[in-house]
Amino acid sequence: MRIGPRFSVTCSNINTIDGSQISWCNNTRYLGIYLKTHRVFRCCFDHAKRSFYKAFNSIFGKVGRVASEEVIVQLLKSKCLHVLYYGLDVCPLNRDQVRSLQFAVNSCFRKIFCVRSQTVVDECQALFNCPPISETITVRTHKFLHKYMYIDNKLCKVFNDRATAELRA
Repeated sequence: MRIGPRFSVTCSNINTIDGSQISWCNNTRYLGIYLKTHRVFRCCFDHAKRSFYKAFNSIFGKVGRVASEEVIVQLLKSKCLHVLYYGLDVCPLNRDQVRSLQFAVNSCFRKIFCVRSQTVVDECQALFNCPPISETITVRTHKFLHKYMYIDNKLCKVFNDRATAELRA
C-alpha cells in the first residue's frame, strides 16, 4: 500500500525469499483501523460503520419493540457507539467522513424514535446526552493528546511539540 503523491502509480509486486509475491493493496487493517491508499494519510471507516449497524440492529431486533426508548438509547451508547468511535481520536477525518459517521448515529435515532425530522433527532440526541460526532471527536482527541504529552518515552517525546500545538488549537 502506498501513501503520498505517487500513491496511484502501478508498482510491481514484491518478491519474497521463497519466490512468492506480495501484491499491492488499496487498504489494510492495522490495530483495528483500516488505512487506505491516498495522497495523504487517510483512514477508512466503512468497516466501523458496518460493525456499528450490526451491533445496533442486533440489539434493536431483540428489545426494540419491548423496551423503552430510554433503555434502547442507553444500550446504543454503552454497546454500539464505542464500535464507531474506536480510533477516531488518532485518525485524521475530513468533513465528509464526519458527516457519514453522524448519519449512522442519526439513522439509529430515527429508527428508535420512528421519526424522519432531523430537528427531532437533534433534540433527542441532546436530551439523551449524545453529542454530535464532531464534538465527541474533539473531546477524545484532546484527551488522547493530553495523555500522549506525559508519556515517558523517547519516541513519543519527538512528537510532543506537535501534540502541544494541536491542544492549543
